[in-house]
Amino acid sequence: MALTAEKHSIPLNDGYSIPLIGLGTYGDPRTTPKGTAYEAVKVAIEAGYRHIDGALVYFNEHEVGQAIRDKIADGTVTRKDIFYCGKLWNTFHPPELVRPTLERTLKTLQLDYVDLYIVEMPIAFKPGDTFYPRDENGKYIYHETDLCATWEALEACKDAGLVKSLGVSNFNKRQLELILNKPGLKHKPVSNQVECHPYFTQPKLLEYCQQKDIVIVGYSPLGTSRDESWVNTKSPPLLEDDLLKSLAKKYNKTTAQVSLRFNVQRGVVVIPKSFTPARIKENFQIYDFSLTEAEMKAIEGLNTNVRFVELLMWSDHPEYPFHDEY
Repeated sequence: MALTAEKHSIPLNDGYSIPLIGLGTYGDPRTTPKGTAYEAVKVAIEAGYRHIDGALVYFNEHEVGQAIRDKIADGTVTRKDIFYCGKLWNTFHPPELVRPTLERTLKTLQLDYVDLYIVEMPIAFKPGDTFYPRDENGKYIYHETDLCATWEALEACKDAGLVKSLGVSNFNKRQLELILNKPGLKHKPVSNQVECHPYFTQPKLLEYCQQKDIVIVGYSPLGTSRDESWVNTKSPPLLEDDLLKSLAKKYNKTTAQVSLRFNVQRGVVVIPKSFTPARIKENFQIYDFSLTEAEMKAIEGLNTNVRFVELLMWSDHPEYPFHDEY
């Protein structure tokens, strides 16, 4: 399939499709100036992006929704041109909280439906509006997770027309199988959003998901920030890799563009986050070159199986997904 800036969607297992590149919209709510996400989404849509990845826990869905609505209002796009992914946060796993939480996202976005709604983490926290609940000793307060019950509540949201496709994020093979083998399963997950880049290529999970017709959506496809509070900084910065630099030089591209192209060529959706207009535009320009089979193999050889995003602060949760091999 020839990918172009205009046509780069791939099919999902429920009959819908997903654009291979999207804009990630996470920014630290404590330090990101107001209006930043709004401007980024507007620039992205003008540059050709049709896939926007957001979440309630990013605290900026009102800005993202405003930007989408403004670009619809000025005729740049129609609603059906845009693919929006929202996420169910860890404090809203109990089945009775799922629909109200999705409705809260829709109200914030001021949209009638989202295209994809995913379980952000397989780990549940104490239910309620405190997104990071802790006890008096500062320890996170967990909740017993029944992922199948959460999934059934999501299926009801799809049946009600509030969301077109359902997926998960940060699920390992065992957790995916829990859903896939659920008695009475009505709607299969269409996607699993996980960390994926040349230093962490996810070969086993990718192969498993491809067998099950589940698309991998790669977050942190350019590596990630160097924030030591949640990032493993032992891994060297991805974009300074010598092989990626030499390929970037060959194709007159950036190392970021080479990294994104690598994933897109193997059918992995990428959602690079940027709030810098020049970089947002640059990240999208990956359809005018392609990597050879030998170059793809060479990049695959960079895999170290080391995560940047380990989320070790939750590693004692019974459903922490990263203890398993994949």
